[in-house]
Amino acid sequence: MFGLLRSLWSFRGYVARSILADFKTRFVRSRLGFAWVVLNPLAQVCIYAFILSGLMSSRIPGIDNTFGYAIYLLSGLLAWNLFAEIVDRLMKVFIANANTIKKVRFPRIVLPVIAVGTALINNAALFVVMCVLFALFGYPVGPQIALVIPAALLVALFAACIGLALGVLNVFIRDIEQVVPILLQVLFWFTPIIYPVNIIPERFHSLLELSPMFHIVDSYHRLIVYAQPVALDSVLYVIVLVLLLFPLALFLFRQASAEMVDVL
Repeated sequence: MFGLLRSLWSFRGYVARSILADFKTRFVRSRLGFAWVVLNPLAQVCIYAFILSGLMSSRIPGIDNTFGYAIYLLSGLLAWNLFAEIVDRLMKVFIANANTIKKVRFPRIVLPVIAVGTALINNAALFVVMCVLFALFGYPVGPQIALVIPAALLVALFAACIGLALGVLNVFIRDIEQVVPILLQVLFWFTPIIYPVNIIPERFHSLLELSPMFHIVDSYHRLIVYAQPVALDSVLYVIVLVLLLFPLALFLFRQASAEMVDVL
């Protein structure tokens, strides 16, 4: 563990330059450039809001605002997009950098760190735009919204644990890359992002609460939409999962690190 941290610290400059290079290569030929980072999720919000706002607006409790459903939707998607982007990036990170891994000697753990860092910056940009939109909607944003920062770090850690394990497995079992997007879609629809949990029958709530993303999205809704403190049991549930999954993911990565070069 400490060896990995020392390796990351010694390559901190490389990590920073790689994150910057990622932005440059993604938007070098794009007229709108970095705006695409926020336009894609905002387009998703507009589509859902246009189709479902009439049905859902009256079902969102505690929001007295014309744009109540869009506010609720944006808050949930802020959490979900960070989770999904990190899982997707880490799942593909070793295959996408196969040539670099085979030709250059460096600590491979920097590749997942770069992916997570890039996703966090993308999410921060969306967060800033979201706050601006809330101001335009006439919805007050209180100081408790600052707690979204540690919440985002917890989401990133949880997603990194899952994504790192999937990234290693994907090197050896390429079907992983085809199956995971399907599972993410299922998880998305079983998480109260585009609908409030109160429309789900009470008997199914305990089943939904097994998902860590249920608790994460609920925490975002509490902080951003309702200006309430997060539920302590929800946070502890996710923290315990991170503490269990993080060493397992690192162990899998370290055990398979040498073999990945041959398979790639």
